[in-house]
Amino acid sequence: MNLKKNWKARTLLAVSLGASLVAAQSPAAAQAHWPDKPITMVVPYSAGGPTDVVARMLAIPMAKSLGQPVIVENTVGAGGTIAPARVAKAAPNGYTILIHHMGMATAPALYKKLNYDPLKDFEYVGQVMDVPMTLLSRKDFPANNFQELLAYVKTNKDKVTLANAGIGAVSQLCGLLFAHQIGVQLTTVPYKGAGPALNDLMGGQVDLLCDQTTQTAPVIKDGQRVKVFGVTTPQRLSSMPNIPTLDEQGLKGFDVKVWHGVYAPKGTPPAVMEKLNAALRVALQDDMVKKRFAELSTEAVPMEKVTSESLRTHLAAEIDKWGKVIRAAGVQAD
Repeated sequence: MNLKKNWKARTLLAVSLGASLVAAQSPAAAQAHWPDKPITMVVPYSAGGPTDVVARMLAIPMAKSLGQPVIVENTVGAGGTIAPARVAKAAPNGYTILIHHMGMATAPALYKKLNYDPLKDFEYVGQVMDVPMTLLSRKDFPANNFQELLAYVKTNKDKVTLANAGIGAVSQLCGLLFAHQIGVQLTTVPYKGAGPALNDLMGGQVDLLCDQTTQTAPVIKDGQRVKVFGVTTPQRLSSMPNIPTLDEQGLKGFDVKVWHGVYAPKGTPPAVMEKLNAALRVALQDDMVKKRFAELSTEAVPMEKVTSESLRTHLAAEIDKWGKVIRAAGVQAD
């Protein structure tokens, strides 16, 4: 009799333990305890670049909020398309996420074959920030204001050189949109990065460059090495209020900002996405992050844009906008 009771007790205990183990391993339980290990934030570009800088600024406060390290990993190559492809194929558990700039929207038009679909293969954590751009020329360029620039470019379009940081770079896209809106085709000069392009502009080897304030603000402020014809945002910059926008000078609707967003693989559970979004919001309101953004002549997007739906809607609109510009210019990266 005692043996039967012991056997029944052991059986009940084993069933109970087994049920507990199953519950602990269930998706719901895993989500409740997420995260319980480090999270990898994948960056499509090399260490030290603008997107990498943003990622490392966000990683520290996000880690503090989530209670686990956020490790920044640079996965470079193929114009920034290797990293998104990797994240799209990662396990949808929230432990691998992507931070990417507007290249997420331009890749579908630039590449004939893309190993991911920006609108189908991801979940959207939220928008991050917008970096303004500026239109510059070499110091001895003949034009002294925007109207003179337009007149000179339209008359001498075959002779005017427009530098950029490489195929698919935001500097190239800004230049393409400028040429598209004024109705000319300029001679483009691609470089391996924004630094070399800016150096040659200052050295007088090329005529024009459109690039981020994170690169151009210091040389604009010293007033000795370049001419600046306008900023690419709809409103003037608080850090450089005397520089007019291209929109107010006649290029109506001209709006180019190097925006960033955070993504996760498609199928990442809603509960995990909510925690990622909350951590991103905390990071964007961190005092040190805001201070560093200000130093780069930028700022975080309003909190109402730090949402899944806002990022997806913005991405779709940008894919449409840049697709038209890129196809009209006949540019291909592969």
